[in-house]
Amino acid sequence: MPPGASSFPLVGLARHGETPWSLTGQHTGLTDLPLTAHGEENARRLAPRVARFSFARVFVSPLVRARRTCELAGYGDRAVVDPDLVEWNYGDYEGKKTVDIRRERPEWNLFRDGCPGGESPADVAVRARRVVARIRGDGEGNTLLFSSGHFLRALAATWLGLDVSVGGNYFMLDTASFSLLGYEHDRAHPVIRLWNEIAYTE
Repeated sequence: MPPGASSFPLVGLARHGETPWSLTGQHTGLTDLPLTAHGEENARRLAPRVARFSFARVFVSPLVRARRTCELAGYGDRAVVDPDLVEWNYGDYEGKKTVDIRRERPEWNLFRDGCPGGESPADVAVRARRVVARIRGDGEGNTLLFSSGHFLRALAATWLGLDVSVGGNYFMLDTASFSLLGYEHDRAHPVIRLWNEIAYTE
């Protein structure tokens, strides 16, 4: 049985590969950037890690960085685009670095304060809850999701029944990483079975 396997359905989380802005630390919400060449290489390295599991359903963010990662990992022909998997809308903070935002708002925290002109944590929580409800309502079989870092961190917290701020404050996700959500004992006990597994070149 592969690592993280379970008799209960699993949910795989794949974060997209490196983009020019993830490399520089700029907030990349709805700006539709491609992967870098390095990002494409590491997206390909997702394939054998994800292939350890069988997925009945595959969903992907509409953004090109997630769709390209999905394709390079070997699931492009199976994936269904789900608009709810899009990254956080950073509004006025799109393209800015946290250090620059905090020059104006020293105590700013995305998962607590949200973004002016963009989404609040409550907005993102609504989307995350919709995704979780659909997965749990789909019956048997594992599900694989390709999305972006901040949304997947919020989704993991939501899966556990926690506030999305927990995802921001305690969960880190690297680009081209693979994680698994699932259950322990029964479906009343959701858990994280694997988190932020990476296997790529620096």
